[in-house]
Amino acid sequence: MTTSVGRANSAAPVFGGQQLMALVNNVRQRIHVVERKVDGLRGVLAEDADVSRADFTVLGTLPEMFPEWLGDRTFAETHDVRFPYIAGEMAFGISSARLVVAMAQARMLSFFGAGGVETGTLDRALSELTSTLGDRRNWGVNLIHAPGEDRIADLLLARRVPAISLSAFTDVTPAVARCAAVGLRQDRTGAIVRPIAVFAKVSRPDVAERFMSPTPVALLRALVAQGLLTEEEARLAARVPVAQDITIEADSAGHTDNQSLVAVLPAVLAARNTLQHTNTDWSTSIRIGAAGGLGDPAAVAAAFAMGAAYVLTGSVNQMSVEAGVSERAKAMLAAADISDVAMAPSPGQFEKGIRTQVLRRGTLFAARAAQLYRVYAAHDSIASIPVGERARLEREVFGATLDEVWRDTETHWQQRDPATAERALSDPKLRMELVFRWYMSQSVRWAVSGAPERIADYQLWCGPATGSFNRWTAGTFLADPAQRGVVQIALNLMEGAAVLTRAHQFRSFGIALPDNACAYVPRRLRPPR
Repeated sequence: MTTSVGRANSAAPVFGGQQLMALVNNVRQRIHVVERKVDGLRGVLAEDADVSRADFTVLGTLPEMFPEWLGDRTFAETHDVRFPYIAGEMAFGISSARLVVAMAQARMLSFFGAGGVETGTLDRALSELTSTLGDRRNWGVNLIHAPGEDRIADLLLARRVPAISLSAFTDVTPAVARCAAVGLRQDRTGAIVRPIAVFAKVSRPDVAERFMSPTPVALLRALVAQGLLTEEEARLAARVPVAQDITIEADSAGHTDNQSLVAVLPAVLAARNTLQHTNTDWSTSIRIGAAGGLGDPAAVAAAFAMGAAYVLTGSVNQMSVEAGVSERAKAMLAAADISDVAMAPSPGQFEKGIRTQVLRRGTLFAARAAQLYRVYAAHDSIASIPVGERARLEREVFGATLDEVWRDTETHWQQRDPATAERALSDPKLRMELVFRWYMSQSVRWAVSGAPERIADYQLWCGPATGSFNRWTAGTFLADPAQRGVVQIALNLMEGAAVLTRAHQFRSFGIALPDNACAYVPRRLRPPR
C-alpha cells in the first residue's frame, strides 16, 4: 500500500529528523532499510524509493506493520474480530451492555461485567445484547466464582452467550465444567467444535495449568449422572482443555495478586508448550493473553513482544463514555496519577484478608475498609465491639446503625443464598462479616450510581495503569472524559502498539532513532467496518 503520508524523498535515504519519525508512525507502508557505504550510517527508504543506487546497501525490507497483525492471528479468526484485543469485564455492570455493543459493532471483543449484578438485571442485559447483536460471536459475559455461580451459568447457557470469561476461579467447578462442555460436538473431519468460547482469567502458573488441562473425568461423570451433561459431551470434554484462551492477569485494578507480567507470562507460556507437547490429540492450540497494567501503547507492545496472543484491558475502559459508572467516578479516575492507588480488603473475600487495588485520591474507602478489617480480626461478634468504637463506625463508615445494616443484609442473603443467611443467625462472627461486607459492596454501588453524599466512600478499582493512561492522553482529545469512547481507546492502544513495534524493528536494524520515537500521540481513528 503506497501512501503520501511520511513518504521519503526517493532520491535519498532518510537518516533522521521528522521524515524518519513520519516513517516510524506510518505503519502501513513497506520500508527499505539501507546502509550508506561511505560512512556505514543506517537509514530507511519508503517503499516506492529507488533502491538500485550504488552509494548505499539495502539491508532488508520491513513489511507493513498492521495492528491486526500483533499477537496470534488465530484469535481474530476464532472470535470473528479484527484485533487481538479485549475490553475486559468490570463487575457490577461497569462493563455495560452499551460498552459491549459498541465494541462488537466495531468488530472487537468485550465482556459484560456480571459480577455483583442481580439475576434479573443480568437477564435484562442479556436480552438487550442478544437482540442487538444477533448472531455475532464477538461478545460475552463473565462468570465469577461466587455463591450462585451455578444459577448464573444456567442463565448464560440458556441464553446461548457465545463467549464466557471465568474470573476468580482457582479450580474447575461444576459451573465451569458445564460452560466448557455443553454443546461440544465433532464435525465431519473429527475435529471437536466448541460452540462457547471459554476464557479463563488467572494470575498463577499452577492455576493456569488446571484450565489448560481437560476437565477431571470424575467431575464429568458426576455431571452426566445429574443429567447436566450428555455422555458425548463428557467424552469430548475429556479430550480438550477447559479453556482455549487463558488470560494472565498481572498487577491490575481490583482484585489482584500484584503479579509481575514479565515474570508470570513467560512461565505460563512455557507451561502451555509443555502441556500441548504431551497432548498431541488436541486439534487447536491454547492462546495465552495478557492483562493488568496495560494503560498505554508501550505496555501493550511489551505484552505482544513477550508472546501474548492477545491483550485485555480493564480499568482504562472504566473511564469510557460507555462504562456503567457515574460521571463523578469517571472524573475522579481521570484525575488519577500512577501512585494514586492503595490496597484495600476485597469485598468478595473480606474474611480472608484478600486485598483489592483501588483509587486512593479523593476517597477514604481504602482507609475505612482497612479499619473494618482490623475490627473484624480483633472481635468475635458485633456485640463484642466496644460501644465507642461501634458508634464511630456507625457514624463515620456505615451512615446507619449496625442493626439497620444487618436487617438489610439478612434480606439480601435470604434472596441470594438462604443457607448463608441461616448460618449467620447462629454464627456471630459470620454475621459481623456479612455486615462489614455490606459496606464493601455498597461502596461500589455508590460509585456506580454517583451518590453525591457518599463520594468519600466510593470504591473505584484502579491500578497504576489508570495513571499511565491519563499521562499518555494528557493534552490530546482523549484527555477529555467526554471523548473517551471505548472504541477510540482500543484503536489508539493498538495503533500505538504497532507504531512502537515498528520503532523497535528499526532499532533492531541499528538505526538511530530520536528520543520521541516511542511516544505515540493519540489521534482520532476510524473504527473498522
